[in-house]
Amino acid sequence: MSVDQNSERLKRLWDLAPMFVEGTPHAKFLGMQFVAIDIGRATLSLPFDKKLVGDVDNGIFHGGVLTALLDQASGLAAVSSFESAMPVATLDLRIDYMRAGKPGKTIIAEAHAYKTTRHIAFVRAIAHDGDVDDPVATSQASFMTTARNFKGTTSPLARSKAVSDLPPASNKGGKP
Repeated sequence: MSVDQNSERLKRLWDLAPMFVEGTPHAKFLGMQFVAIDIGRATLSLPFDKKLVGDVDNGIFHGGVLTALLDQASGLAAVSSFESAMPVATLDLRIDYMRAGKPGKTIIAEAHAYKTTRHIAFVRAIAHDGDVDDPVATSQASFMTTARNFKGTTSPLARSKAVSDLPPASNKGGKP
């Protein structure tokens, strides 16, 4: 790939990446923020929010919130590793929780797609609260492209709007 093609690809990634958060309802709800993108790399952050606390006595993020952040950052790194942006699905995600995040601190997730095949990206990520050498958690994941011969892209924002336009589910069975 030429320098001009790489430059154009990176420009497209910078246009797409913020929508990867804003157009994903759970990422938006949790308050994830796009930080940076490069080819095969992505960084997201999650500012502290007491509604996401799992240990109310100590003010520590719930482990599921960290899982979602690492999965989202890793997925974005996977998307950015393919020559053309394609939707991906998580095939496997392993997380090692190393310590509790510091109460009140933003968590940063940095992901790197270290190997990409034609349809699979292998990604490592680290979540930290300011010191990359003292991680809160690390992850190892693999992602698969979900569209063969994908000729166009639907922005995550368009998908998000389509979902919000759906009628509410009915409760015909009478169960809550």
